[in-house]
Amino acid sequence: MNPHDATKQPGAHLVAEMLGDEDPWTLNIAYRPGDPLYRASTLVIGAAHELDELHGRVTRATQAALGVLEPVGRGEFNGSPSSYTPLRSTVAQIGRLVSAQNAAYERLTQSIFAYRRLLPEPDAASPADAAARDLDNGQVSGRDDDWAVSADLRLRALEAVEAGGLRFHQSGVYGYISLSDERGERPSDRVWPETVQRLVADGLLDRDTSEGLYRPGQLLSLTPKGEAALRDARTATPRVSAALNRSSTTTLPVAAADPSVVRATDAATKPSRSR
Repeated sequence: MNPHDATKQPGAHLVAEMLGDEDPWTLNIAYRPGDPLYRASTLVIGAAHELDELHGRVTRATQAALGVLEPVGRGEFNGSPSSYTPLRSTVAQIGRLVSAQNAAYERLTQSIFAYRRLLPEPDAASPADAAARDLDNGQVSGRDDDWAVSADLRLRALEAVEAGGLRFHQSGVYGYISLSDERGERPSDRVWPETVQRLVADGLLDRDTSEGLYRPGQLLSLTPKGEAALRDARTATPRVSAALNRSSTTTLPVAAADPSVVRATDAATKPSRSR
């Protein structure tokens, strides 16, 4: 359960929703100052604080504007240019603050994406797994979101959807996306909402649009194309493993070996002469 109220702290709420960290202000304490993750997490903290601060300013400016807007709504202004000066000033101020808040939201989402891309993989991959991932991701198109299907993110998402219960959410207010499992909780970092979003766009996943996009979220399922991609990804690893095993057992011809080793081997195998 997200402990932060999106109407009061949208920055902290977004960090908790996308990273699963209930205290975004301590996101960088696990890293050393020289670690790239320290800088990335510090940028997330700063961007979240900036969004929350601007959100508060927009709220206060809007509340203050009510005193100016209410007389206009009652028709009490006389229509002269000077009588509308406070209204123009108030509306312009709110417009500037809202624009700054929108920019802060974009900076926060970008900093969260950058931070997540630096996070280490949960499990170390074998050479065969890495090669299989390269084979599986031959569909990389050069798009800006190709990172969302890099490494084995694509396979993880397909398997999570196959297991059932995975739902896609998108906030109608702030637009951020998230996932939940069959228990309504955020799934592990092994599956990213950006990956799911890309796979839906690629036609590998389908969303149940009869359900609410934010609550309860749209249930995900594999399309026939997604089922085929999942089968191909699963069979890629055994094929690549077999190829690697064959290559590792191939020995070089003796003529290609180091000459000194050949001479030493010949000397050791020749029968000794009797004197």
